[in-house]
Amino acid sequence: MSTLIVAVLSFVGFIVAYNTYGRWLSHRLFELDDNNEPPSKQLQDDVDFCPTDRQVVFGHHFTSIAGTGPIVGPAIAVFWGWLPALLWVVFGSIFVGAVHDLGALIISLRNRGQTVGEIAGRMINKRAKYLFLIVLAAALMVVLAIFGLVVAVIFAEYPQTVLPVWISMPIAIALGLYARKKDAHLLVPSLVALFIVYASILVGVYYLPIDLGAILANVLGPDLSASPYLSPLMVWTIILLIYCFVASVLPVWLLLQPRDYVNSHQLIVALVLLFVGLLVASATGAANLAQSTPAVATEMPAGAPPIFPFLFITIACGACSGFHCLVSSGTSSKQVEKETDAQYIGYGAMLLEGGLAVIVILACCAGVGMGIFEGSKAADGSYVYTAMTDAEGAPLTGQAAWETRYAITKSWSDFKLPNLVAAFVEGGANFLTSIGIPLEIGISIIAVLVANFAATTLDTATRLQRYVLQELFASTPITKPLAGKYAATAAAVLSALAIAVFADKIPGKGGTLLWPLFGAMNQLLAGLAMMVTAFYLWRRNKPIWFVAIPMIAMLILPALAMYYNVFSESGYWAKQQWLLLVLGIGVLILQAWMLFEAIVMWPKVKGVLEEALPPLPEKKPKVAADN
Repeated sequence: MSTLIVAVLSFVGFIVAYNTYGRWLSHRLFELDDNNEPPSKQLQDDVDFCPTDRQVVFGHHFTSIAGTGPIVGPAIAVFWGWLPALLWVVFGSIFVGAVHDLGALIISLRNRGQTVGEIAGRMINKRAKYLFLIVLAAALMVVLAIFGLVVAVIFAEYPQTVLPVWISMPIAIALGLYARKKDAHLLVPSLVALFIVYASILVGVYYLPIDLGAILANVLGPDLSASPYLSPLMVWTIILLIYCFVASVLPVWLLLQPRDYVNSHQLIVALVLLFVGLLVASATGAANLAQSTPAVATEMPAGAPPIFPFLFITIACGACSGFHCLVSSGTSSKQVEKETDAQYIGYGAMLLEGGLAVIVILACCAGVGMGIFEGSKAADGSYVYTAMTDAEGAPLTGQAAWETRYAITKSWSDFKLPNLVAAFVEGGANFLTSIGIPLEIGISIIAVLVANFAATTLDTATRLQRYVLQELFASTPITKPLAGKYAATAAAVLSALAIAVFADKIPGKGGTLLWPLFGAMNQLLAGLAMMVTAFYLWRRNKPIWFVAIPMIAMLILPALAMYYNVFSESGYWAKQQWLLLVLGIGVLILQAWMLFEAIVMWPKVKGVLEEALPPLPEKKPKVAADN
C-alpha cells in the first residue's frame, strides 16, 4: 500500500496548499482585482492578445509548461532514490515553482503582457533587461533542441504514436475555426476531438504504425539511410521544427488554444486512468514501491553526477522551472480574461504539474517493477510487446526489472533517453493493465500523452523565442531587419536545429547530454525571474521573504551545477564539447553580471515605483457593418 499512500498524501498536500498558501499569495499579497483591465483586453488583436475563458487558458498554460519536463526529469532523478525526488517535487512545487509561476504571471498582467525579460528593464535597469533576454534566448534554444529530440525518440521507439499525435493538429485547427465562426464554447467539440484521438490510438496500434526508419531504408536504401544525419531521430527533429515554424506564427486561437485545450482533457483522462490503475495495482500488491526501487540509492552508475546539487536541477518542470516564467509572461498573460484567474492558472497549473511528476516517479519505480517489455511489429502490421525475462525465462519484475530498464550497473554515458521515456511509458502502462486496458493500448496512451505534451511545448517555446529574438534584434540597427515575425521565427528554429545536430558527436544522441545543461540554465532563469518579482514587491514595500528564499536557492544551486558541468573531470571542458562549454560559461557570466546590476540597484529602489509605461492609444470605436 506504500505506493497508494504516497500518491494520496501528495495530492492532498497540493489541494491544501492551493486553498491556503496559494490563496494568501493571490488575494492578500498580490491583491488580485478584476477591476484591473488585463492585457488581453487592453491590446486585443486576436493574434497574440485574445481574452479567453480561464478553462481554455488553463489548458494552454498547463500543457505548455508540462511538456516532457515533469516526465524526463523525475525519470532521471529516481537514480538517487524515489524519496528525495518525491520530497523535492512536492515541496518544490508548493513553495518554489508555483510561487515563481504566479509571480511571473501577475507582474506580466500588470505590465501589458510584457515578458519577464522586458519587465526586468524597468524593475532593475536596461542592462538587466538585455542580459535577461540573452539568457532567455540561450535557454529556449536548448528547450527546443531537447523537446524536439524527445518527440523524435517517442516516434522512433513507438511508431504507433505517430498517427494520433499528428492527427491532433488538423483537429485542433478545425476546432479553432469552429469556435471562431460560431462563437461557441470548446468543451463539447473538444471532447469529440478527444474521442477521435483515442480512436486513432487503436488504429495506430493495430493497423497503421508508422516506422520512419523502415520508410527511409526503403526510399533511400540501406547505405544512405544508415547516415546519422538521416536517422529517424534527426529526420523527425527536422520535421518537428518545420511544424514549429508554421504553428508559432499562426494566431493563438487557430491552433495553440484548441490543441492545448484538447491536450489538457487528454491529460485529465490519462491521470484519472493512471491513478485508478495505481490504486488497484497497489491494493492487489502488484505495484510495490518498497520492493521495486530503494528509497535512497546506494549504488549508481559510474560517472553519474552527485545528488547535490543535481537533484534540484534534474527535476525542473516537476518542481520549479524558469521556462514557466516565459509561458506565464509570454503567452498566458496575453490571454487571461480577468485578473483573479491568475491563481487558478499560475498557481494551480504548477501544482497539477507536480501531481503529474508524482505519478511519473511512482510509474518509474513501482510501475516498472511490475514488468518491462520489448516492442516489435507483428506479421499482420500491428505493434505487439513481449515481457523481458531473466536467464531462466521468468519475467523480470521488482528491483531486477528496474535495474535492467535503468542499466544501473553500466556507466552514466550508457544511460540513454529512450530508456528514460520507456520507464514512464511502460510503468504507466502497467498501471493501466490493472484496470483491464491491454498492454499495447496502455503503452500507446502514455506515449501519445508524452509526445503531445512535448509537441505543445515545442511550438509554444518557438513562439516565445520569437518574442525574445524580436526584442533583441530590434535593439540594434544591424540586426533590426531580423526583428520581423518570420525572420525571428526562422532564427529560433535554425538555432535549435544547430543545437540538436551538433551538441554531441553523434546527431540525435544528445538528449541526456543536454539535460544537465537545460536543468542548470532553466533553474538559473527561475532564480532571475523571482528576482524580478522581488524587485516588483520591494518597490511597493511588500513582503519579499516568500520569494527571496527560493530565489537564493535557485541562483546558488544551478550555478554550482553549471560549474560542475563545465569544469569537472567529466565536464564539457574535459570532453571538448565546445558548444556546451560556450553556452555554460556564457550563462554563468551573464548571471553574475545581472546579479551585480541587481545588487547595485537594490538599496536605491525600495518604495520607489518603476517608470510608468507609455499611455495606451485610444481605442477606435467599432463601426457597425452596413446591412
